[in-house]
Amino acid sequence: MEDRIVSAVKEFARSIKPGSKVLADMSSLVDATSQIPLSNFDYWERLIRSEFSLAMRESAPSKWKPWLKPIEILTWLDLTSWDGYRREKTLRTLSGAAPNTFFFSLAVRRLNDWVPEVRAAARDTLLKLAKASDPEYVVEALCIALSNWGSWGRIEDADKTVLLKIISDVSIAQSLIQKIMFSASGPMTSLFSQLGRTPILDGRVDEIASLAVQPSLRAKAYRSLFEKRVTWLEGRKWVWTDIRYCEKKLIPIVSERKLSVETPILDLLHESANDRSSIVRRVSAEILIRELDTLGSTGKELAEKFASDNSDAVSERGKFALKKLVESDRANAS
Repeated sequence: MEDRIVSAVKEFARSIKPGSKVLADMSSLVDATSQIPLSNFDYWERLIRSEFSLAMRESAPSKWKPWLKPIEILTWLDLTSWDGYRREKTLRTLSGAAPNTFFFSLAVRRLNDWVPEVRAAARDTLLKLAKASDPEYVVEALCIALSNWGSWGRIEDADKTVLLKIISDVSIAQSLIQKIMFSASGPMTSLFSQLGRTPILDGRVDEIASLAVQPSLRAKAYRSLFEKRVTWLEGRKWVWTDIRYCEKKLIPIVSERKLSVETPILDLLHESANDRSSIVRRVSAEILIRELDTLGSTGKELAEKFASDNSDAVSERGKFALKKLVESDRANAS
């Protein structure tokens, strides 16, 4: 894969002809970058930056031809440039659709660029690029960005607002929901949490809880329904644990948004109690313990069901619920 990327970058660099009206040929580069695993994006971006920079220097006009003044040509690969001015100018020059998910991801990642002017350019142009690009490319890139932006140290609220505007588009939102529901792998639970920042999940959380492929996502959706809120990781901050010894630790910053839930809690408990995954049943058992005093005989039936569960984590909670019921009966009898 690495050899193929390097070869495609060099071929693309050779096809750039200063002063020519013929566009550089990106076909091999697009094919090669379409195969790149986005989970290791940092590595591929560094590799392409280094190889493209080297290839462009090698293909530059000879110094002994001063009349061949190079004409600045900006391409999608210049989003990886070492030069912040060039990255900014490239963002403001780009028009039309992104060639694939990789290149749209390059543009999205400029929201975390170390140069403020580049971040500003990304804010100004990303929405336009998203509207012009294939929704599939946009959705794939957003899945990676939304799952990781909590670790982006330079992204600001204004930058996040741009991405939230993109995902609020009806077609993009629908594609994102379908992806998180039916993807068998990937950080779909984290993505669900981040999408909870916007109203696009409202009215669909029940469906996600019952139909999502990943058990952890169904568990998160049920918990959101039980708690009538969606929570997400906003980021992390350092707090002092002992100033005398200069000791501190990173703690998560969690935000939330309220959900309007119409499904009765008993229906949710029965549905989640019968889920095929113990991860979901464990959440159901936790909620049962919390709501035990308000459920009457149904609470006892569910506690007995959980107590006999094949999963130790679920059965322990069921037995604890039964113990609480016995203690409550004794207290009432006395």
